[in-house]
Amino acid sequence: MLNRYITEAENQTTATGKWVERQAQLNDKLEKELAEASAMLDKRQSQSDLAQISGEEDLADFAEMEVQTYTARVKTLQNNLDENIAELTGLEHRYEEMKHKVKDMKVKQLQLMGKENATRAHYQMDKLLSPELVAERIGSFEDMTSYITTLGTKVEERHERSAMERRLESLEKKSANQKELV
Repeated sequence: MLNRYITEAENQTTATGKWVERQAQLNDKLEKELAEASAMLDKRQSQSDLAQISGEEDLADFAEMEVQTYTARVKTLQNNLDENIAELTGLEHRYEEMKHKVKDMKVKQLQLMGKENATRAHYQMDKLLSPELVAERIGSFEDMTSYITTLGTKVEERHERSAMERRLESLEKKSANQKELV
């Protein structure tokens, strides 16, 4: 069961990594659009100045309209880019947390495997060296299996509890924010 849970967590982490990568690509596209709009703004501004100096009123009006359009576009793109960069930074941090969490789960899995191996080894040794102690200390193979299962369950419950706690904290924050807005 723990193996399945770790595999699911790895798959979710991989999928999240793809979304983070797409967000980074979106930043690149926004930067390219911003650079193009800024270049056109500069070009239209110089054309507007030239048309005014030359006395071409219709061209000056057109160029000025274009300057206003590109100014608004540059401002919008810059705001979008700033928001996207902030969002990407947050996503990258959370993605790294996910990767660390999966690694921690794998370490826990190794710890459980070590405990399981040691328990089985002690059981086998005691069975041969001190058969009378086996009944007292471990009881039966079913008791040993139950013990190992309980260890795995405790680890899963701790993870479930922490995930639930995070969700509850998030809900409290949202509720507090909504109360502040009202």
